[in-house]
Amino acid sequence: MTQTGRFRDVLLGVWREACRHIEISGSLGSMARMLAHAMPLAVLAVREFDVARGWLHTVAAAPPVASDSAAVRAVPTAVELKRWLAWCRLGEVGHRPGRVTRPPGWAAMIPGPADRSALIGPLTGGEGPMGVAVVIAPPGVSFEPSHVQMLRALLEPLATALENDRRVRELKAMRETAEADRQSLLVRLGRRTPGDTIVGGGTGLRLVMERVGEVARTDVPVLILGEPGSGKEVIARAVHAASARASGPFIRVNCGAIPPAQVEVHLFGATLDAGSGAEEHHGWLHRATGGTVFLDEIGALPWAVQERLLHVLAQGQADPRAAAGATTIDVRVVAASDQDLASLVREGRFRQDLWYRLAAFPILLPPLRERQEDIPALARHFAQRAALRFGLPLRMPSADDLTLLMGYSWPGNARELGAVIDRAALLSRGERLEIARALGGAAEAPGATAPAGRAASLGPLASLDEAMRHHIEAALALTEGRIEGPQGAARLLKINPHTLRARMRKLRIDWGHFRSLRDPAEPR
Repeated sequence: MTQTGRFRDVLLGVWREACRHIEISGSLGSMARMLAHAMPLAVLAVREFDVARGWLHTVAAAPPVASDSAAVRAVPTAVELKRWLAWCRLGEVGHRPGRVTRPPGWAAMIPGPADRSALIGPLTGGEGPMGVAVVIAPPGVSFEPSHVQMLRALLEPLATALENDRRVRELKAMRETAEADRQSLLVRLGRRTPGDTIVGGGTGLRLVMERVGEVARTDVPVLILGEPGSGKEVIARAVHAASARASGPFIRVNCGAIPPAQVEVHLFGATLDAGSGAEEHHGWLHRATGGTVFLDEIGALPWAVQERLLHVLAQGQADPRAAAGATTIDVRVVAASDQDLASLVREGRFRQDLWYRLAAFPILLPPLRERQEDIPALARHFAQRAALRFGLPLRMPSADDLTLLMGYSWPGNARELGAVIDRAALLSRGERLEIARALGGAAEAPGATAPAGRAASLGPLASLDEAMRHHIEAALALTEGRIEGPQGAARLLKINPHTLRARMRKLRIDWGHFRSLRDPAEPR
């Protein structure tokens, strides 16, 4: 195949990928593999900017580039940004052989080493410049003039992919904002939406609900820790409903689902087009005034946003530089994480002072496998929910169904149980739920325990407590009795250290002899 024919195939393939995926992260890897056959390529990255706020961040890269690395920070000065925008409007493609820096502000745009050959081209949409496409060559390889022409031809499909990705993110943000406004309006009209039912509040979650009752009457920040799908939002709503702020809005923010460069504006707001006197865009913290904001996946917040959140908790103001008479934010913060935040603090990825503020009153949410007595009630609750959601006749799980459900380990916790019941309701054709068929797919998931009916052919099994005891003791032996830290048993078992200690107390595991294998002066 001629070089022209090969390039035509690459261009058509890139166009196909740009139109097939609505999020650019899903297509950039395929684009990079195609381009690697036509030009030397080590990194393909798409960077986006916002003129009003001077953002310049990596939307997607193949291979991925760390979003917090020094190579992908924002343009440092307004002068460089202005020059760079002027260059973008010219529609040129810049070539950096080695250390030659062109166009202006090149170093701030390239997600890679300064001594590598690179190409950079502007991505322009219907409203003007949107960002840049960056191609970095492998070490010791330089681009040729033909590669510059190739990138110039690829700018249009890459710009289309970036525009599609931007619109998807804008729609998600609008949906979150609309839901926040709806909650605020319902509160003002006195038509609050009912909270989630706390199934197991008197059994497996009894201690958790006692903690909720203790903290709800105060305005102390709350940190809810638990595995994914264990019901952290349900507990956060329970804290809100039992507090003096129950008549105010409850707004949930998934910190991990917002692009890092947009988190700050979504949370704290911003003044749009300040020179023209446009109205201020209020963030979710302002919208939750008088109520509660639930910050899920708080470990994903960028460092600068953590600092501003700390100021909200300490001073009630969103901006640390604000004057004493600035508008205050009257909101209760409930945070949640399935990560070990203490480890993130030690690794320098989470502020220690913010951790101390949030961890003043932690609530540890046990996984579903540790409160099996709640599974029958949860199964019936989800069966009722499925009948209402799908417009189906109400079918409740039978005794045999409950036996199957009780024999499964539920790595996805209550969320997975709800999905299994939904699937069983949709599969049902007679008078009963198809639990066995619905659970079959879940039981084959990685790390899942087979249902009791399927495991019967495997011979006698140890009890769950016995298996758990042996597993924990094996982890303690491997880690020489360490519980916390990068080399600790909690990290090895992928659970919170507090949860591990509670489980060891329940199983009466004495880890004293494991500690004898190492220096007793080392921390646990």
